[in-house]
Amino acid sequence: MTLHELESPDALKSFIEQNANTLICFSATWCGPCKRSKPDLEAMASSYSNNDDVLLKFGIVYEHNLGNAIHSYGVRAFPTYVLFTESGKVTVGKVEGANFDKIRALISQASLKKKNQFEGTGNSLGGEVAASHEDAKALRLKRFAVNNNATTTTTPQEAPNNDNNKVDDDKDVEMEDVSKDTEEAEKVKNTETEMKSDETEEKVELVDPTETLDKESIEQLTGAMGFSLIRAQKGLLYGQGNSVEGAVEWLMNHQDDADIDDPIPKQEKKASGSGGEVKSYKCNTTGKLFSSMASLELYANRTGYTDFEECTEAVVPLTEEEKAEKVKHLKELLKKKRQEREESEKKDDINREKSRRLMGKEMAKTREQMEMDTRKRNAYLRKKEKEDAKKERERIRRELAKDKAERMANKGKLSSRLGVDGYNPDGIQYDVSDGTELTSSSTSTTKPSSSSVGPSAHKIDDYIQKVSSYRAGGDGGKCLKTLLAYVRNVVDKPQEDKFKTIKTDNKVYKAKVKPFVGAKNLLLAVGFQPNNTTGSTELVLKEDADMKLLETTKNKLEKAYNDYMA
Repeated sequence: MTLHELESPDALKSFIEQNANTLICFSATWCGPCKRSKPDLEAMASSYSNNDDVLLKFGIVYEHNLGNAIHSYGVRAFPTYVLFTESGKVTVGKVEGANFDKIRALISQASLKKKNQFEGTGNSLGGEVAASHEDAKALRLKRFAVNNNATTTTTPQEAPNNDNNKVDDDKDVEMEDVSKDTEEAEKVKNTETEMKSDETEEKVELVDPTETLDKESIEQLTGAMGFSLIRAQKGLLYGQGNSVEGAVEWLMNHQDDADIDDPIPKQEKKASGSGGEVKSYKCNTTGKLFSSMASLELYANRTGYTDFEECTEAVVPLTEEEKAEKVKHLKELLKKKRQEREESEKKDDINREKSRRLMGKEMAKTREQMEMDTRKRNAYLRKKEKEDAKKERERIRRELAKDKAERMANKGKLSSRLGVDGYNPDGIQYDVSDGTELTSSSTSTTKPSSSSVGPSAHKIDDYIQKVSSYRAGGDGGKCLKTLLAYVRNVVDKPQEDKFKTIKTDNKVYKAKVKPFVGAKNLLLAVGFQPNNTTGSTELVLKEDADMKLLETTKNKLEKAYNDYMA
């Protein structure tokens, strides 16, 4: 690639220092002339890379990659082409604008020829400077004429005696003529070279860049804001838009620079090329002219246009009448914009009010529905509470009837014990269906055997149903939950022995299992048995307990608990 794109200030500096001669194009992505001239720049770079007589490297760098470092190169317009020689030590010149004729003239002026080891005049074998082909031919003809003249003027008698002198004289004349002719040829060549260099050399005029600065802006920066004159001038020169705001922003960013108080160097005066001096910038899309880069950037940011070019046409200042007409036109536009904004705000207010009312109606409906659901839920709870209370009263009546029948059968005594917690019946182990009334005749029959009233796996469903019948205060649910925990621990973790033992003297068992009919029998039916150790109050799981029965009982307890809590 003959055109090198440089991505950072360090890359630009390294590129200039590593190459003897470089031409750098300072460009911008939003610049229309930069975009259109880039193919021509690539073609120029390719042509010079194929030229064996010129040593020159081409590079391009964009302003957004350089940032503030672009000010150190004195770039004030885009595109700007700067020619560096001697690895950046010498700045030959710069061209502002896409003027490739001036660029070629600048390269020609710098004489960037490659060095040739065989280049130069050289010396002849006799020690004299070698002459050109035409000069050598003229010298040979002149020498031949001298020899002919000497031959015709010599007499026959003198010839034998003067042969050696003749030869010596011819040699002297030849060497003397050759040396004189070569000296004259060298002088002519040097004179022509000096004339050519004088013709190609272009005088560069340096001017003070601070002369064009706005005096009022300088007074504002130095008087009202307290900046020194040098800093105020640098801020206006290098700041954005040559304005006071741009100068202040530039000074705030560069106030700690080491060269902030150094004098401002003079700059080259802009020469008017074949295209004329750049006096404005033109938008190719709309044809509008801009007097400064700041106004161009503002317009580009506002409209989004990117096709701009430099123009030699100056922006004509408006007359008083034109200014008044423009002010009037702007006022009319502002008035129209204000009316449109007010109408838009009215429409927005109406839409917002409609949305607010609609939202209020929806919220009222939602609130009414929530209140209705709350009333239904409360009514259901009250009804359920009444039904539970009624069921509990019926259960208590049945229990009282059973106690009465037992007393009648046992001569006024109950088969219960008085424990340390006071009167606490072991629980009624009779299978009495609803509506069944025990009479003295039915209870006075023979006492059932232990085998008929003992816990059995076939009665697990009956035990669960009896526990579920306790509705007052949710006691039945608490008992079902505790039984489920005992059985589930054994099923899920059969290797842990701690779950195979149930202590019947702890508070949980006494409060949630012992008072309820069928709870203890369910544990005995699934495989738990009293510990035979003296003084022990524990229930221990048999070693040969049926794990399938335990798992089935766990599922039944889970279903009964879920139905109870529903």
